[in-house]
Amino acid sequence: MLSPTRTVPPLPSGAVWDVKKDVLSIEVLKRLDAALDTSVFGDGTRLPWHWLHFLPDAPTGSLAKDGHPVRNDDLAEEFPRRMWAGSRIHVVGPAPLPGDNITRRTLTLSTERKQGSSGRLLFMTVLHEFLGASGVVLREEQDIVYRAASAEPTRVSGRRLADKRAEWARDVDPSAALLFRFSALTFNTHRIHYDRDYAQQEEGYPGLVVHGPLQATLMLDLVHRVFPAARISAFEFRALRPVFDNGVFRVCASPGPGPGSIDLWTQDSSGYLGMQAKLVLAGEKEEF
Repeated sequence: MLSPTRTVPPLPSGAVWDVKKDVLSIEVLKRLDAALDTSVFGDGTRLPWHWLHFLPDAPTGSLAKDGHPVRNDDLAEEFPRRMWAGSRIHVVGPAPLPGDNITRRTLTLSTERKQGSSGRLLFMTVLHEFLGASGVVLREEQDIVYRAASAEPTRVSGRRLADKRAEWARDVDPSAALLFRFSALTFNTHRIHYDRDYAQQEEGYPGLVVHGPLQATLMLDLVHRVFPAARISAFEFRALRPVFDNGVFRVCASPGPGPGSIDLWTQDSSGYLGMQAKLVLAGEKEEF
C-alpha cells in the first residue's frame, strides 16, 4: 500500500552502493517545462526533478543495437531487452535547491526469473536514494523487467479499460518532437522511442513507444495544474500496456479512497489503460 511514511526496505546482506554525484540544474527542469508545454517544474523542487539528473554517460560507440548501453553482466546475453515497469517514490525531506550538490546511491534489492506469455523474464528491483546536504531527501524503488530477444513480433496484451470516471484529464499528442525531446532530456537512447523503423521492424511494435517515465511525468504535471500549491509525499506507478504514437492519449486523475490521495492513469486512443498510478499529497490536504 502506498504510504508517505513507508520504512526503508530491507537491504541485501553485504550490499554495496553505486554512488553518483551531480548538481541540481534549474535549466534542465525549465527545458522539461518547455517540452511538456507547462510551467510547473521550472522551480526545481517538484517531482520528478531527480529523473533529469544522474544521467547515463555511455559513449555512443558502446551502445547496443537497441540503443541501450551494452551490458557486461552475466544476464546480458539471455535477457538483452529491458523495460522500466514501475516505481514507488517516497519524499523523505525537502527537495534540494538549484545549484545544490546532490548524490544518488543505488543498489539492487532483488532479482527473480519468471516465465511470461511472451517468454522468459527477469524482474529486478533497484533502490535509489537521493541525498542533499542534510541527508536522504528521496527514495525510489524501480521495477525493471528484462526479457529475451525474440524473432517473433512483440505481442501487445493486457487490454483493460478504466474502471472509474476521470475528474480531471488532459489529452496529449505524442508527437515525434515530444518523444525526441523527452529522450534527449533524460539521455535515453532506446530506439523504440524515436526510430520508427527500428520499433516496427526489429521489435514488432505498431509505432513509436511513449516512454513510461514520460507518462508518469505527465500525471504529475496534471496534479500540479489542478492543485498548484500541492506538494507530494508519495507516488507510485505501474506500466500495464505500451502506449504508441498512433493517436492522442489521455492523462486522467480522480480522487482516491483516502484523504489527500489521488488515483491516476493513462489511456490510449482506444481507451485502453497504459499506466496506473497513486499519489499522496503532503501537508495540508486539498479539498476535492
